[in-house]
Amino acid sequence: MPVKNRLSEMHDEITGWRRHLHAHPELMYNVHETAGFVADRLKEFQVDDITTGIGKTGVVGVIKGRTDTRGRVIGLRADMDALPIEEATGLDYASTVAGKMHACGHDGHTSMLLGAAKYLAETRNFDGTVVLIFQPAEEGGAGALAMCRDGLMDRWGVQEVYGLHNMPGLAVGTFAIRPGALLASSDDFEIVVTGKGGHAAAPHDAVDTTLVASHIVVALQSVVSRTIDPIKRVVLTVGTFVTDSAASNVIAHTVRMQGTVRTLDPECRALAEERVRRIAEDTASAFGASAQVKWNAGYPVTVNSVQETAHAAAAAEAVAGSVNANTDPIMPSEDFAYMLEERPGAYIFLGNGDTAMCHHPEYNFDDDAIPAGCSWFVELVERRMPVT
Repeated sequence: MPVKNRLSEMHDEITGWRRHLHAHPELMYNVHETAGFVADRLKEFQVDDITTGIGKTGVVGVIKGRTDTRGRVIGLRADMDALPIEEATGLDYASTVAGKMHACGHDGHTSMLLGAAKYLAETRNFDGTVVLIFQPAEEGGAGALAMCRDGLMDRWGVQEVYGLHNMPGLAVGTFAIRPGALLASSDDFEIVVTGKGGHAAAPHDAVDTTLVASHIVVALQSVVSRTIDPIKRVVLTVGTFVTDSAASNVIAHTVRMQGTVRTLDPECRALAEERVRRIAEDTASAFGASAQVKWNAGYPVTVNSVQETAHAAAAAEAVAGSVNANTDPIMPSEDFAYMLEERPGAYIFLGNGDTAMCHHPEYNFDDDAIPAGCSWFVELVERRMPVT
């Protein structure tokens, strides 16, 4: 693999950072130790400027190139937070914090960007400015949006922004990307069905919310199969179904359901919300019950801009020898989408090999991917901002 020699030399050091972060996971915006670790490393690298507390606990570092003849500024982003999962890997550097785990590889993402930062600060072989973005709360907290609202793009003059995510099932050190929609939007809904509780032996005197809610669950499956263009991708899942009764001889007065909708198209996203509301309310009404729908809009579709995707793919090909530049989109979501709404850029997948999928208690980031990930960040910078 034609990675940067210096980054290969740094492999053990970066692996040490990664395993330290893995053993000390933090959640959402409460990444104070992680952010402190990042800031301390950036100080050691003698980057030109370090700012903490962006988007509550985000860290931004600035590295100026050898020259700056064109005023180009590129942002590189990594996420720092872990997940509320009990680790089951048995590794000697496993999580030391009960109920918290780096089960999505953000420890690897942060460490690879730190490795790239050290290299770029040493060499400064580029014409322009690199903005290092270490973000909290990717896992459900919209930390990318919080950093953007704190003026990330304008304050540091970011013109393009790039990020990566490890991908289990893809060979270690290989890359995959596509222009356009890469990851889905993610919206959550809650439906509360209210009827009339009663005795299970006298259903005619009640309005059976379990029956009503069951009809709603079945009817919601028609949103994808009978409402959405079959060429487009939409996933609708009802994940919870809870009655207010714990007895077999009681008809519940209320049922609460929660679910998620994933789409790759803004029009499908709006249509899905409209259909969920209408199906729930009208189905409940037909049975003499009522349904209240709460819709929580989550992360938007992650959309790679065409030109920046080509730049990201070219850097990946230079590092790995080849790249899948038209990979299929997938239905998880990613709050890097908010940054891509503010600036052109691209998000790329880095192979993590044959490991458990992300968000699994046996997941582990493959440290053999580190040189490729670091090299991709560096190659991208040096290609987009060459010294003339």
